[in-house]
Amino acid sequence: MSGIVKQFPGVRALDGVDLEVLPGEVHCLLGQNGAGKSTLIKTLAGAHQPDAGVIRLGGREVRLTGPVAAIRLGISTIYQELDLVDGLSVADNIFLGHEKARFGFTRTAEAHRAASGLLTRLGHGEIPPATEVGALPPAGKQVVSMARALSHDARLIVMDEPSAALAHDEVDNLFRTVRELTAQGVAVVYISHRLEEIREIGDRVTVLKDGRTVAVGLPADTPTREIVSLMTGRDVEHVFPARRDPGSHEGRAEVLRVEGLTVPGVFEDISFAVREGEIVGLAGLVGSGRSEILEAVYGARKASGKVLVDGKPVRGVSSAVRLGLGLAPEERKAQALLLEESVARNITLGGLARYARLGWLDRGSELADAGRQIDELGIRPADPGRPIRTLSGGNQQKAVLARWLVDRRRLLLLDEPTRGVDVGARADLYAVIRRLADEGIGVLLVSSEIPEVLGLADRVLVIRDGRNVHESDARELDEHRVLDLIMEGSAL
Repeated sequence: MSGIVKQFPGVRALDGVDLEVLPGEVHCLLGQNGAGKSTLIKTLAGAHQPDAGVIRLGGREVRLTGPVAAIRLGISTIYQELDLVDGLSVADNIFLGHEKARFGFTRTAEAHRAASGLLTRLGHGEIPPATEVGALPPAGKQVVSMARALSHDARLIVMDEPSAALAHDEVDNLFRTVRELTAQGVAVVYISHRLEEIREIGDRVTVLKDGRTVAVGLPADTPTREIVSLMTGRDVEHVFPARRDPGSHEGRAEVLRVEGLTVPGVFEDISFAVREGEIVGLAGLVGSGRSEILEAVYGARKASGKVLVDGKPVRGVSSAVRLGLGLAPEERKAQALLLEESVARNITLGGLARYARLGWLDRGSELADAGRQIDELGIRPADPGRPIRTLSGGNQQKAVLARWLVDRRRLLLLDEPTRGVDVGARADLYAVIRRLADEGIGVLLVSSEIPEVLGLADRVLVIRDGRNVHESDARELDEHRVLDLIMEGSAL
């Protein structure tokens, strides 16, 4: 891709971007949210038409008039939000849109044989082609998406944040699968905000900033500080704000008390408290029950036990909101955002009643409040009327957080708050979360990234197989100790 330009109304998303990918290599595409990565890969996938520039495949200039044209030329894209159909089988998903059929009838046996061959090629022949995709774990769904790409004879596969929803051991399997693909000559464009992954799986790196290419073909082992500086224009590397002194929360009022919280088969006998201005982190593997605990605290999941906010019981979501709880869920696009609505409406959604005047919305007050949050959190572009689907992932996450800041909350429940967010925006989010805690808001935090939990939280609960196996001040733990607790269960 040479000199790629793409302009949308009011913004030049790509301004002469270059990308060169070699056969059989893992080429990592890096950049902050809003740098142009998504627009570039959608252009490569045929979803966007460039306003200028040239795309060459195998040395030949091509025009990607749409996604089907890209697929026919061997370009497949696996997006962060996998586009699988949970109700269909593995084989049906792999051949969706180009079914194995004859005279209008699906040839199921042939589809199963072909699907099995593709899964075996990826090193996952143990996945039954007849299994319903919805029953597979995230790692299995990722493999099915790769098999679908290979079913189109892919020469180039784009992977957008493929490890975001995977546990530690599943990431190792993902990397093994990627290496098997590249060994067969398939090129991979790999997008991730986890810089340690880039060093492990990548061959070369291209860095985007503000819609421009700022580095091409860097070695994947380029020092982190240099890459971060290219991405952000400043030196940022997991900068965690200073915490209060140990013990500073003692004597402060309890915002949340959880006693014996249980959902059979998911988690059991969970008890803890969160005080005013305290950040409590839940550490554990994907599937350990962390997110489900947040849902139960919020009243969105039926559970036995007690959840008390300022001494008053939570009896459902409406009750939780009324008592001052706010939830930022892991799947922001599916669970937290109205993608076709404006940034302002998404920010004020949690408290529309406050703008009601005789059955009408006070649009001026709504826009004023949303504008203050946009400025305070640095949401870009700073346009309250812009559809939120056009914002980058990091800015969408800030908008979800802003929703609960318009009407101040007593407690924020944050599930993977920096998932898919670049290092620069992470530092901004860390600073916002710490500032809110310093203002007296309690925070209950879930993150798959152990350094994030340890760097941000004041106190940490380690969750393994639905049980709280350890609780202590975050300063008393390190990454190795937490991994030992959640993977080996040595605390038991």
